Amino acid sequence: MPADEPNSGMDDTLAPTSDLNDVEARLALPLAEAMLTQRAVRRVQPDPVDDRIVLRCLELALEAPTASNGQSWEFVVVKDRAVKASLAAQYRRVWRLYGGLGRLVKTDEQTAKIRKSVHWQVKHFEEIPVLVVCCLRGGARVPFVPNPPFVASSHYGSVYPSVQNLLLAARSVGLGGALITMPLWSNTVARRILKLPLSVEPCCIVTLGWPKGHYGRKARKPIGTVVHLDRYGQQPWRDEAPG
Repeated sequence: MPADEPNSGMDDTLAPTSDLNDVEARLALPLAEAMLTQRAVRRVQPDPVDDRIVLRCLELALEAPTASNGQSWEFVVVKDRAVKASLAAQYRRVWRLYGGLGRLVKTDEQTAKIRKSVHWQVKHFEEIPVLVVCCLRGGARVPFVPNPPFVASSHYGSVYPSVQNLLLAARSVGLGGALITMPLWSNTVARRILKLPLSVEPCCIVTLGWPKGHYGRKARKPIGTVVHLDRYGQQPWRDEAPG
């Protein structure tokens, strides 16, 4: 699950808007700036988000590549409080386990802040204006046939690029967005809540709302510590200074 992180410089908070011309102007944000300042923003205001803005962000999500150009995605935009409450009950059920275990483990200040932001989201889930449930048609498995690992990877690789597009679009227009999966821990229950057919699999949820917090630069590991050349463990750039 992506993490909320403390701001370390620029504060790019934008005021809520319903002006589509303003939205288009915001979408002209340079891609590198959107990437550099993107982070999970879980704390959002309960104020509604204009449907046209959500749909515009989803239009951009659809520009992502998919396996064999299958475009097998489906997006369920949840605004109904009763549906959100049903998903919230699932979220709280699993958070009681994982959140409880997390409290037993000694963590640093950063991890404690992340846990606190997740706890806020769990507690206020029904108040989040928009939930986008990102789904895929078809399955990652052929019945009774053992599939190699790349099959599942290819399957989910057809939705997560579009999810990243959605998050970048949200960041550009000033919406707070976060990718979560815990409310979908039971596909059976999630399908029942959302009335999904068996041929449609819920993969993740992107929460959207005008932020209470802000976007901004965040701490990242030096590139040389996570990049390997030819084989794992060969790190010729480990001592390289950041660009």
